[in-house]
Amino acid sequence: MANAPGTPSTYAFVAVNAMGSKKIGLRAAPTPAALADTLRRDHLLLLRSWRMPSWAGSVKEPETLPLRDEAALNEQLASLLNRGVPLIEALGVGATVVGAGTKARIERMREMVASGASFADACERVGGFDTVAIAVYRSAERSGDLGGAAARLAVAARRRMKIGGKAITLAIYPAVVLSISVVVATIMMLVVVPALSNMLREMNADLPWYSQAVFDFADFARANTLWMGTGVVGLLTVLVLARGVLLRIATGLLARLPVFRRLRLSIDSARFFSVMGAMSRSGVPVAEAMRVASKSISDPKLRSQFETLERRLVEGGVFRSLIEDVEALPVATRRLLVAAERAGDLDSAFDALSEDMSDQVDTLSDRLLALLEPALLVGMFAIIGALLIAIMLPMLTMFQSI
Repeated sequence: MANAPGTPSTYAFVAVNAMGSKKIGLRAAPTPAALADTLRRDHLLLLRSWRMPSWAGSVKEPETLPLRDEAALNEQLASLLNRGVPLIEALGVGATVVGAGTKARIERMREMVASGASFADACERVGGFDTVAIAVYRSAERSGDLGGAAARLAVAARRRMKIGGKAITLAIYPAVVLSISVVVATIMMLVVVPALSNMLREMNADLPWYSQAVFDFADFARANTLWMGTGVVGLLTVLVLARGVLLRIATGLLARLPVFRRLRLSIDSARFFSVMGAMSRSGVPVAEAMRVASKSISDPKLRSQFETLERRLVEGGVFRSLIEDVEALPVATRRLLVAAERAGDLDSAFDALSEDMSDQVDTLSDRLLALLEPALLVGMFAIIGALLIAIMLPMLTMFQSI
């Protein structure tokens, strides 16, 4: 099936560099001419190319730009545009600092801009850019400060990466500790416990009911390792397939805990104010910026209150009066926004609040990890300690009877 016009295909190519050395590889490009152009920017001369079928070795573009690529691209654009480098050349350099999946998209944007399209329109047409970035770019092009807008979006992306890293740490740390505990317990059940069970039974030791139950289960697991392994694989498959539902259930349960609720509110607030700061500094009206930024909020109460605030602003309301109704925000935050609006300095207030909320995310994450550590120790003892107790009880009974 032929690709749609403008859609990148994967080409196998043979090229030569300035020293005469040949290079063979795969690269995505919409046409052979575009492939030759991208190789030329890498100081390679295309000798021959073959278009690969869609099922063989395609370089897949991500549906949305990864945050790492978004930050790297905007940092390059900000650095080059603020030094007077033309946008087309800046995009050519920007394509070299992103991943393979994003590179073809940036190169298509470069071709569109060279053909007369605006940068914001090119971002919208190639896809992958969120509505926040497109709105900021469009406003910046009208004001002539595309480099400054790219710098602000780069800072916002780095902040989101930092917050995402904290969330990943909170999710991975308990999973790693519990996984190690389960692996150790499994090895004990399949190797250590059956050996001790046979030894104690040969010695006619008096086994407590708890030890007897653990030993019987260990013998059963060892005798039916294949079936037990199949069951575990099946369970893991179900967990992987249903991970979305399980994650929503776990998130809903954790959200009932005060510390998790505060952490979630801080993460949402940091994202919201980061987006608001980037958009307002690019000349986007507060109501329009709030309509876009509220989509980054996951807390239903906070999102609903900001959507109501945006709607009332459009109807002609005054920001400093309406912000008091956003009760999900702390009182100090609302007072700061009221004072900043009166002083005409909401941009700085949004940036300051984004920094403060990011720091609060760090503090709450560290506090949560500190609370998780003793809980994980209890969990490890419940898994491994239960086996150790089952092993030690009959031994202690034997020693006491001697």
